[in-house]
Amino acid sequence: MDLDGVEKVRRCQNKKMKNYIKKLELEFEKNANSENASGQKAYMKNHFEFYGIKTQIRRNIQKSFFTKNNLPAKDDLENIVKHFWGNPQREYQYFAQELVEKYKQQFEKNDINLFEYMVINKSWWDTIDFISPKLIGEYFKMFPNQRDRYLNKWIASKNIWLQRSSILFQLNYKENIDTECLSFVINSLLNSKEFFINKAIGWILRNYSRVNPKWVMNFADKTKLDKLSRKEALRLII
Repeated sequence: MDLDGVEKVRRCQNKKMKNYIKKLELEFEKNANSENASGQKAYMKNHFEFYGIKTQIRRNIQKSFFTKNNLPAKDDLENIVKHFWGNPQREYQYFAQELVEKYKQQFEKNDINLFEYMVINKSWWDTIDFISPKLIGEYFKMFPNQRDRYLNKWIASKNIWLQRSSILFQLNYKENIDTECLSFVINSLLNSKEFFINKAIGWILRNYSRVNPKWVMNFADKTKLDKLSRKEALRLII
């Protein structure tokens, strides 16, 4: 294909991307509910604006946008995500992260930069607790050689959301959790006074106790866990 042909294809792809964004925005605007929005905003400590679209309604709206024929080109994913991340209403970030999950079989090595962007911008537990296990967790399965480099970076960053991500990326690994890695991350963050860090430590340990309670009990006994972390870790055991 000559340069003119490539440019025509790109313009067509750009137009499709813009139409995709606009259609989603119109659907969300059409389904706004100010009464619901007030309650949702309060629940999130007034950190974000909301349209007031309940989760099931939002997911029903999203269905047509997530069909195979309607999904945008993978090359456009970063631009779409960053566009929606820039919108004030929280529903757009929920949509964007769930859109990214649709491409988990197509993750590329440099996608970690997009995941980092999503973690450190408009950060709160509701997005981190999706991005970390469902996006970053899948990414590190595909690119294990990237894992230690980024975990070390995130732990040292002093950004609590990157640190929380370093804890929770294995949340869905079940019996395949790398306990050496988990031990390293937890021990690196033991002195944290942050609620969201100590809660995450307890959560990952509690989840792992479903498949390996003996390991979790032994780890809790030999590690000076924060009280909150220990309570959460052992909730299913004692």
